[in-house]
Amino acid sequence: MLVRYGGGITDARGSIGGQTHSRNRYGAYVRARTTPINPNSTRQSAIRAVVADVSAYWSDTLTIVQRAAWAVFAAAVPAKNKLGETIYLSGFNQFVKSNIALVNGGKAMVTTGPIVLELPGEDTAFASAVDAGTGLITLTFDDTKDWCDEDDAQLIVQMGLPKAAGVGFFGGPWRHAGVIDGDGVAPPTSPDSSLAVPFSVGDGQKVWVRAKIQRADGRLSDWFRFDSIVATV
Repeated sequence: MLVRYGGGITDARGSIGGQTHSRNRYGAYVRARTTPINPNSTRQSAIRAVVADVSAYWSDTLTIVQRAAWAVFAAAVPAKNKLGETIYLSGFNQFVKSNIALVNGGKAMVTTGPIVLELPGEDTAFASAVDAGTGLITLTFDDTKDWCDEDDAQLIVQMGLPKAAGVGFFGGPWRHAGVIDGDGVAPPTSPDSSLAVPFSVGDGQKVWVRAKIQRADGRLSDWFRFDSIVATV
């Protein structure tokens, strides 16, 4: 639970007791806290296993020098919390964040802290379209960006649970749709229609797709996203 104090409480995010606090474009709101129906699904269990493995690798395998390099990177690179405030993660948290994304994309962990002390920028050309007939996501992106020509870099893609066409705000849940791999020999080109939808979709529904760039050294961009109406093409 994160709380911002001003003249009283000016913003709050997260859950406490039976309430969940959040914000959309109309302002702050509070809703009843809900408990997942199946908190031990196969997908969730797999994610927990990855988190445990990566965390153990930090404690059991990384050297003091390697941990120090991640601490230097973490101290130089700002992040944002749920309130939109600038914070700085620990070296451990940066290591876990980067390597969970790599492992989920089928790549090996990166042990050496990045020496480039800045994050990849967002892709302003990013757009998406979902075809209910094929069940595929078509992604438009800037294929001149450096990650496209870099082995072991990737574009990580998630799709949100479909909503009614009139819904104007979406905060989750999100589900992993897959990755587009960078390649030094045969880089990906835009548009790309290789990823399948992770949720069932139908014509007229509204879906949000979000992505982030990960470079081969583990650095992750912030999420950038696009919404569209599902249609059978």
